[in-house]
Amino acid sequence: MCEPAHQRHSTEKSMTPPLLRPATAADVPAMMALVRELALYEKAPEEVTNTEECMLSEGFGPHPLFRAWVAEAADARLIGLLIFYTAYSTWKGKIIYLDDLIISEPYRKSGVGRMMFEQLLRLAKAEDAAQLRWHVLHWNEPALQFYKKFNAALDPEWTTGKLSRAQIQALV
Repeated sequence: MCEPAHQRHSTEKSMTPPLLRPATAADVPAMMALVRELALYEKAPEEVTNTEECMLSEGFGPHPLFRAWVAEAADARLIGLLIFYTAYSTWKGKIIYLDDLIISEPYRKSGVGRMMFEQLLRLAKAEDAAQLRWHVLHWNEPALQFYKKFNAALDPEWTTGKLSRAQIQALV
Protein backbone atom coordinates (compact mmCIF):
# COMPACT_ATOMS: atom_id res chain seq x y z
CA MET A 1 0.00 0.00 0.00
CA CYS A 2 1.32 3.44 -0.90
CA GLU A 3 1.83 5.99 1.84
CA PRO A 4 0.09 9.35 1.44
CA ALA A 5 2.53 12.02 0.27
CA HIS A 6 2.43 13.92 3.59
CA GLN A 7 3.42 10.77 5.49
CA ARG A 8 6.07 9.83 2.96
CA HIS A 9 7.85 13.19 3.33
CA SER A 10 7.82 13.01 7.12
CA THR A 11 9.35 9.53 6.94
CA GLU A 12 12.02 10.69 4.51
CA LYS A 13 13.01 13.65 6.67
CA SER A 14 13.84 11.27 9.50
CA MET A 15 15.96 9.00 7.28
CA THR A 16 19.56 8.18 8.01
CA PRO A 17 21.68 10.94 6.49
CA PRO A 18 23.13 9.88 3.15
CA LEU A 19 26.82 9.35 2.58
CA LEU A 20 28.27 12.19 0.49
CA ARG A 21 31.27 11.03 -1.51
CA PRO A 22 33.13 11.70 -4.74
CA ALA A 23 31.53 9.90 -7.66
CA THR A 24 33.34 6.97 -9.23
CA ALA A 25 33.20 5.48 -12.71
CA ALA A 26 30.97 2.72 -11.32
CA ASP A 27 28.36 5.38 -10.43
CA VAL A 28 27.88 6.56 -14.02
CA PRO A 29 24.75 4.47 -14.83
CA ALA A 30 22.99 5.74 -11.69
CA MET A 31 24.24 9.28 -12.38
CA MET A 32 22.71 9.22 -15.86
CA ALA A 33 19.47 7.85 -14.40
CA LEU A 34 19.33 10.92 -12.12
CA VAL A 35 20.04 13.19 -15.12
CA ARG A 36 17.14 11.58 -17.00
CA GLU A 37 14.90 11.98 -13.93
CA LEU A 38 15.73 15.69 -13.83
CA ALA A 39 15.03 16.03 -17.56
CA LEU A 40 11.57 14.54 -17.03
CA TYR A 41 10.92 16.98 -14.17
CA GLU A 42 12.04 19.86 -16.39
CA LYS A 43 9.75 18.60 -19.18
CA ALA A 44 12.64 18.09 -21.60
CA PRO A 45 13.61 14.39 -21.68
CA GLU A 46 14.42 14.62 -25.40
CA GLU A 47 17.11 17.22 -24.63
CA VAL A 48 19.38 14.65 -22.93
CA THR A 49 21.85 13.56 -25.59
CA ASN A 50 24.69 12.67 -23.23
CA THR A 51 25.47 8.97 -22.82
CA GLU A 52 27.00 6.84 -20.10
CA GLU A 53 30.00 6.28 -22.36
CA CYS A 54 30.58 10.03 -22.79
CA MET A 55 30.10 10.74 -19.09
CA LEU A 56 32.54 7.97 -18.25
CA SER A 57 35.27 9.18 -20.61
CA GLU A 58 34.71 12.90 -20.02
CA GLY A 59 34.47 12.71 -16.25
CA PHE A 60 36.60 9.75 -15.29
CA GLY A 61 39.19 9.56 -18.05
CA PRO A 62 42.77 10.89 -18.04
CA HIS A 63 41.64 14.55 -18.35
CA PRO A 64 38.31 14.92 -16.49
CA LEU A 65 36.13 17.82 -17.61
CA PHE A 66 34.02 17.78 -14.47
CA ARG A 67 33.97 16.65 -10.88
CA ALA A 68 31.01 14.99 -9.23
CA TRP A 69 29.76 13.99 -5.82
CA VAL A 70 26.93 11.65 -5.07
CA ALA A 71 24.60 11.17 -2.14
CA GLU A 72 24.24 7.49 -1.33
CA ALA A 73 21.32 6.22 0.76
CA ALA A 74 21.78 3.58 3.46
CA ASP A 75 20.80 0.90 0.89
CA ALA A 76 23.62 2.11 -1.46
CA ARG A 77 21.17 3.70 -3.93
CA LEU A 78 22.28 7.04 -5.37
CA ILE A 79 19.71 9.68 -4.43
CA GLY A 80 21.66 12.82 -5.27
CA LEU A 81 24.18 14.10 -7.78
CA LEU A 82 26.25 17.27 -7.86
CA ILE A 83 28.29 17.99 -11.01
CA PHE A 84 30.64 20.96 -11.14
CA TYR A 85 33.82 22.21 -12.74
CA THR A 86 36.33 25.02 -12.49
CA ALA A 87 35.87 27.92 -14.87
CA TYR A 88 37.60 31.25 -15.28
CA SER A 89 36.24 34.78 -15.44
CA THR A 90 38.34 37.64 -16.79
CA TRP A 91 36.56 39.88 -14.29
CA LYS A 92 36.49 37.61 -11.23
CA GLY A 93 39.16 34.94 -11.66
CA LYS A 94 38.55 31.35 -10.56
CA ILE A 95 34.92 30.26 -10.56
CA ILE A 96 33.35 27.01 -9.46
CA TYR A 97 30.47 26.37 -11.85
CA LEU A 98 27.67 24.14 -10.57
CA ASP A 99 26.23 22.39 -13.60
CA ASP A 100 23.61 20.31 -11.82
CA LEU A 101 22.40 19.55 -8.34
CA ILE A 102 19.92 16.69 -8.70
CA ILE A 103 18.00 15.10 -5.87
CA SER A 104 15.75 12.14 -6.66
CA GLU A 105 12.11 13.17 -6.27
CA PRO A 106 11.29 11.14 -3.12
CA TYR A 107 14.22 12.79 -1.31
CA ARG A 108 13.58 16.42 -2.25
CA LYS A 109 12.98 18.65 0.77
CA SER A 110 14.72 16.10 3.01
CA GLY A 111 17.93 18.12 3.46
CA VAL A 112 20.03 16.14 0.97
CA GLY A 113 20.27 19.07 -1.44
CA ARG A 114 21.33 21.40 1.36
CA MET A 115 24.01 18.92 2.48
CA MET A 116 25.38 18.66 -1.05
CA PHE A 117 25.30 22.41 -1.72
CA GLU A 118 27.02 23.13 1.60
CA GLN A 119 29.72 20.61 0.66
CA LEU A 120 30.25 22.54 -2.57
CA LEU A 121 30.41 25.81 -0.60
CA ARG A 122 33.15 24.32 1.58
CA LEU A 123 35.08 23.25 -1.53
CA ALA A 124 34.71 26.71 -3.11
CA LYS A 125 36.06 28.25 0.09
CA ALA A 126 38.94 25.75 0.36
CA GLU A 127 39.89 26.36 -3.29
CA ASP A 128 39.59 30.14 -2.81
CA ALA A 129 37.09 30.51 -5.64
CA ALA A 130 36.12 34.10 -6.40
CA GLN A 131 32.60 32.98 -7.19
CA LEU A 132 30.21 30.02 -7.24
CA ARG A 133 27.93 30.23 -10.25
CA TRP A 134 24.98 28.24 -11.66
CA HIS A 135 21.81 28.57 -13.75
CA VAL A 136 18.22 27.96 -12.66
CA LEU A 137 15.18 27.75 -14.91
CA HIS A 138 12.98 30.81 -14.35
CA TRP A 139 9.91 28.63 -13.67
CA ASN A 140 11.60 26.24 -11.22
CA GLU A 141 10.20 27.85 -8.09
CA PRO A 142 11.40 25.13 -5.67
CA ALA A 143 14.98 25.56 -6.91
CA LEU A 144 14.73 29.36 -6.81
CA GLN A 145 13.49 29.22 -3.23
CA PHE A 146 16.26 26.76 -2.30
CA TYR A 147 19.00 29.10 -3.53
CA LYS A 148 17.35 32.14 -1.96
CA LYS A 149 17.79 30.43 1.44
CA PHE A 150 21.54 30.92 0.87
CA ASN A 151 21.03 34.61 0.01
CA ALA A 152 22.14 33.87 -3.55
CA ALA A 153 21.97 36.68 -6.08
CA LEU A 154 19.72 35.45 -8.88
CA ASP A 155 20.78 37.75 -11.68
CA PRO A 156 18.03 38.73 -14.14
CA GLU A 157 20.43 40.85 -16.21
CA TRP A 158 22.22 37.96 -17.95
CA THR A 159 20.83 35.77 -20.69
CA THR A 160 22.36 32.38 -21.35
CA GLY A 161 23.61 32.01 -24.90
CA LYS A 162 24.33 28.67 -26.50
CA LEU A 163 24.99 26.99 -29.82
CA SER A 164 24.23 23.30 -30.36
CA ARG A 165 26.67 20.80 -31.88
CA ALA A 166 24.69 20.95 -35.13
CA GLN A 167 24.84 24.76 -35.18
CA ILE A 168 28.59 24.72 -34.53
CA GLN A 169 29.11 22.22 -37.36
CA ALA A 170 27.04 24.37 -39.72
CA LEU A 171 29.00 27.50 -38.83
CA VAL A 172 32.50 26.11 -39.15
